[in-house]
Amino acid sequence: MTNQPMLDVLICGAGTAGLTLAIELARRGVSFQLIEKLATPFPGSRGKGIQPRTQEIFEDLGILDRMTAAGGPYPRQRVYGEGGSYLDSDMAEQADPTPAEPYQRPLMIAQCVTEQIMRERLNELGHQVVFNQELLGFEQDDNGVTARIAGPAGEELLRARYLIGSDGGRSFVRKTLGVDFPGKTLGIRAIVADVVLTGLERDAWHQFNDGDMARMLAICPLAGTNLFQIQAPIPPGAPADLSAEGLTALAAERTGRTDLIVHSVSWASDYQMNARLAERYRVGRVFLVVDAAHVHPPTGGQGLNTSVQDAYNLGWKLAAVLKGASEELLDTYEVERRPVAESVLGLSTRLLNARERGGMRRGRETHQLDIGYPYSPLAWERPERQGGIRAGDRAPDATVQGAAGQSSRLFQLFQGPHWTLLIHEAKLETLASRPGLRVYHIGPNSDLIDTWGHLRDAYEVTPGDCVLIRPDGYVGAIFTAGRTAELEAYLIRMGVVQLAEASK
Repeated sequence: MTNQPMLDVLICGAGTAGLTLAIELARRGVSFQLIEKLATPFPGSRGKGIQPRTQEIFEDLGILDRMTAAGGPYPRQRVYGEGGSYLDSDMAEQADPTPAEPYQRPLMIAQCVTEQIMRERLNELGHQVVFNQELLGFEQDDNGVTARIAGPAGEELLRARYLIGSDGGRSFVRKTLGVDFPGKTLGIRAIVADVVLTGLERDAWHQFNDGDMARMLAICPLAGTNLFQIQAPIPPGAPADLSAEGLTALAAERTGRTDLIVHSVSWASDYQMNARLAERYRVGRVFLVVDAAHVHPPTGGQGLNTSVQDAYNLGWKLAAVLKGASEELLDTYEVERRPVAESVLGLSTRLLNARERGGMRRGRETHQLDIGYPYSPLAWERPERQGGIRAGDRAPDATVQGAAGQSSRLFQLFQGPHWTLLIHEAKLETLASRPGLRVYHIGPNSDLIDTWGHLRDAYEVTPGDCVLIRPDGYVGAIFTAGRTAELEAYLIRMGVVQLAEASK
C-alpha cells in the first residue's frame, strides 16, 4: 500500500457527471484524479437525450459541435393502434431558436458516445480516466480525505482535499457517509436494450400499446448509430430474457408482428424505477452528485442532464475555494441544486403517470432553460429589480457587434472558466482588472454595440446597469454603476481578487 502527494479533488465515478466535473477542474488547473470501478467504459445508451440547457453547457465545454455531429434530432413518435394503423406526432413542443435561447430542441446521442467525446476532451486538457479502480473506504479530517483504492496493482492510499461521490444510485460514498436516501420504489420494472433490429423504419420512435403497462413496447432508432433502443415494462417478478431471441419474442408478443427481428444485442439492462433524493449533498469534505444524490424515472430525459448540471455547478465552486474563495461558497452547491433535483423528481414522476395513461407529451419544462437560483445567497441585486432578468436567473445569449465590426454572441464571451461583467452605457472607473474576470462595456463607442437590440430585449437593462455573470452561465449580480465597493466585496468572496491581493 503506497501513499501519494495530496490531490485537490478525488472523483469517484466516471460517468457524465464525473467527466463534467473533471473537465471543469482541468480547465481551471486543479489537481484531481477521476477513478472508475468498471474496467472499461460504459457501453450503453441509458441516457440519450441532451436537453437545451445542457447543450449550452456543452458549448461552454467546447464539445457541442462534436456531440451534434455524432448524434441527431429526436424523431417523431409513431403510436400504433389496432390493425396496424398509426398516428405520428411530435414528442415535444416545437419552438424555433431565438437570440436569447439558441437551442430549443433536445439532441439524441447515445450515452456511451457522449462519454467518449467527454473523455477525448478531458485528454485534450491533459488528463484521463483511471479505470478498474475501486474505492474501498475513506476517512476525512479537517484538512482532507484519505481514500483506500483497489486496482490491478493492489491497494493504495490517496489523499485529497475533497472527495466527490458520483458513483450511482447504490453509491458506496453515500452509504459510507450514512446519508439517508428517502423516497419510494415506484413498482415499475423495465428493460432497456440497444439492438440491431430489422422490420421498422428509422424515421420514427415506434410505440405499441401506449398506456397499457402490461403490453407497452417502445422501439427508438438511436441517432448516429445503426442501433435501435428497445424499452418495455415487465412484471416485477418475471425473468428478463435480454438475449436477441428473448427480445424478438417479446416484440412479437406485444406487437403481433413476426417481422421484427432482433439480430444482436449491444447492451441491455433491466431495472426497477425509483424516486429518491439524498437528505444531504455534503458532509464535510465529501460531496454527492448524479444518482448518488438523486434517482428518478427516465421519463422526460432529465437524469443525465440534471447530473451534468450538478457537476457544472460544483466544479467552479471547488476551484474557487481551492484558490482562496470563502469556504461558504461550497455550501451553495446543495442550496442551489437540491431543490432542482426535488423539482425534477416531481416532473419525471408526473410524466411517468401520464405515460401510464397513454398521454405523455414533453413541454418546455423538460428543456431546463428556466432553472435558476433566485433564492441563492449568491444572487445579489442593488437595488432590487422589479422586472426583467433577475439575479440567479440563467444568463441569456444575445448577438452583439464588436467595435471592430465583427458580430459575436454573449455565449462566446462567456465561454471559459471566468466571470463576465457587462457594463451598459457606463464606466466603472474604480474597478481594477483582475484574473478571472472579463469586463465588457456596451453602448456607442464601447467594446460591444447592441446593434440589433438583442441584449436589451433579453436583459432589459438601462444606462448604468451592470450584470455580473457567473462561470456557470447564471446571473450572479445586477447593480448600478455606483455600487463598485459592494461589487469588490462580492468578487473577493468569490475569490476573484486583484493581482496584488492574489500574491499575498
